Formats: sequence, structure tokens, C-alpha cells
Amino acid sequence: MTTIIGLSGSLRKGSYNTALLVAAKALAPAGVTLDVRTLHGIPLYDGDVEASEGIPAAVTTLKDAIAQADGLLLATPEYNNGMPGVFKNALDWLSRPPADSARVFHDKPVAIMGASPGGFGTILSQNAWLPVLRTLQTTPWWQGRLMVSHANKVIDADGNLQDDAVRGQLADFIAGFATFVNAHTREG
Repeated sequence: MTTIIGLSGSLRKGSYNTALLVAAKALAPAGVTLDVRTLHGIPLYDGDVEASEGIPAAVTTLKDAIAQADGLLLATPEYNNGMPGVFKNALDWLSRPPADSARVFHDKPVAIMGASPGGFGTILSQNAWLPVLRTLQTTPWWQGRLMVSHANKVIDADGNLQDDAVRGQLADFIAGFATFVNAHTREG
């Protein structure tokens, strides 16, 4: 069984990116579990809080899940032509303390996808993640990217993916990433 953590970078109740992950979970190939997670409960990073109180429980739980998973799928919104601050903040927490970062991220297969009501999908946000993923020493899946534009027209108010073409692209994307993760696991 292959386990992939799907992490939504939006806190919004009606998040297109959370909906995209939920749809991907339903389309995951046999033998693949996509565990959809959100950023809820992760506070703003504060080094003083880390020093005095340690790593928050919500961060520790997510770190452990990612460390145990075979792969990580980031579903990123795009805000003002970049990655959401709340999403970057979460990865900053997840990389703390530095001595534990390798357990969570080193050589972890990672893919990026995203949905946006804009016309360009999330291309700029996805590009903004690349130096972060390099710094964390992940193993990005370079062969695939999924950018869903006009998400408000393909995902309904209840979070259901309504577009068959996008559903097909998502199925191909999640299958391709799962193949990459499995190949990486066999090599490692």
C-alpha cells in the first residue's frame, strides 16, 4: 500500500484546493491511499514560542504523518501571484527543529497541483514552491504538474468536481505521481 499525504494550502471552508484533493482521493489508483490534510490548527511561526513551548501538537501530528508517508502532494492556491503565506508558514513549522527536517522531507517524493478562479491556474505559486522544496531536500516529481484554472466553473459550491476533462487530467496526474512514488520507494 502506498500512502500519500495531500496537503491543502487553503484554510477556506469552500477551498478549491481541498476539493481538488478530495477528488484526487476518489481517483487514486488501486493500492494508493491519499490522506487529505489541511493547515487548520497550525499557528503562525514564532521562534520564541518554539523555544519556550516546543513544537505545537498540530505540527507534530502533521510532521509524523508526512514522515511516515511515501509521498507528499501539495495543493496550492495562488495569492497575489505567489504561494499563500499560511501554506509557507506551515512548511516553516514542519521543518522545525532543523535537526528533524530531514526525517520529514529529505528525499520525500513531492508533487504540486493547484486550483484557482484565475485564468492561469496556479503556475506562479507552483514555481514559487520550487526553491522551498529544493531547500528542504525533497525529490520533486518534475514530469507532472496540474493547474486548474477557472476553478469556480469546474468545482461546484459543494466542492464537487464537475468537469470531465479536469477529472481525467486529475486521474492521470495522481496515477503518474503514484507511479513516481512507487518507483522512488523501490529505488530507496
